[in-house]
Amino acid sequence: MSRKMTTMLLLLSSLFAFLQATSGAGPQDVGVCYASYANNQPSPQETVSLARSMRIQRMRLYSPDRNALQALRNTGIEVILGVPNDHLQWVASNQRNANEWVQGNVKDYSDVNFRFIAVGNGITPVHSQTAQFARFVLPAMQNIRNALSSMGLQNRIRVSTAVDQSEILGKSFPPSNSEFKTEVRQFIQPIIQFMVRNGNAPLLVNLHPYYSYIHNKADIPPHINQGKGNRDARLDYALMRSSDVLVQDAGLRYTNAFDALVDSVHSAMEKVGGNSLDIVVSETGWPTAGGNAASNENAATHNNNLINHVRNFGTPKRPQKRIETYIFSMFDENKRSGNEFERHWGIFWNNKQAKYQIRF
Repeated sequence: MSRKMTTMLLLLSSLFAFLQATSGAGPQDVGVCYASYANNQPSPQETVSLARSMRIQRMRLYSPDRNALQALRNTGIEVILGVPNDHLQWVASNQRNANEWVQGNVKDYSDVNFRFIAVGNGITPVHSQTAQFARFVLPAMQNIRNALSSMGLQNRIRVSTAVDQSEILGKSFPPSNSEFKTEVRQFIQPIIQFMVRNGNAPLLVNLHPYYSYIHNKADIPPHINQGKGNRDARLDYALMRSSDVLVQDAGLRYTNAFDALVDSVHSAMEKVGGNSLDIVVSETGWPTAGGNAASNENAATHNNNLINHVRNFGTPKRPQKRIETYIFSMFDENKRSGNEFERHWGIFWNNKQAKYQIRF
């Protein structure tokens, strides 16, 4: 091979690497959540095979399910692995425990393509069901990060935590005015500072336009229905099916609730020193039954519009940054408590057939 040809190939290789590094989350920005509060789902092996057949390349696990991890070996699927809330105190209590957790659930599965460790899920000091775990999140993150570093994995696997947008913000509309609740700020600011100091790992955020819509939250203000005739503009805004600018905020124009919810967290983070952090939407979706506006048709509309949107666009606040996003969820969960719609977020029926046409 000539020197000229070799030089050209090297330049093309460098260009390709640069484009990969600067193109947001990569070739596929959308993954799925694999939640299993159920006793009638397909096996983890069947689930991973289904994901591969659908060309799903990213998956979130809420806990280190050994069968799921075994099924994910050598698949190339990128994985968010959760440290469950009830493991946090043990992991936070000393470094040896964290080392053991990482060794048994990460290092021993070296042929699984881990992307993030999500230390805790939906924890906030102001929620009665999760407040007991709040003081363990940061020390657990620190110990997990130290464990990864001791095993040479700190540059491959990033440490974050998954928070609920609806629980952490005191103000969320308009997005530019958003800020953390006072009590939450004391909890989240040290976490954000830790993440900034350790490579700017993104904050994982669970957010659901569906909840904003059905609970008439200010995230989807009632005034956007004015002048829309019989069509429900709030639902259009939640389902990402309108091209109309329905919310204007400090010069930014919003056509859908997803962008506004993401940017509300961006704004809140900037107010506590998190300007350099990105957001990964670690959970979003639309239910197919059991509640107002819950249907296969609306879920198909929301999720397909979401996939198309995050593959091609950022948010008004950060238009050049595509948002890595995980759709909740692979299957329905018949053991999940709460309202009936909580059990019907699956993309697939439990016989592995798609509830509606969706393309990853």
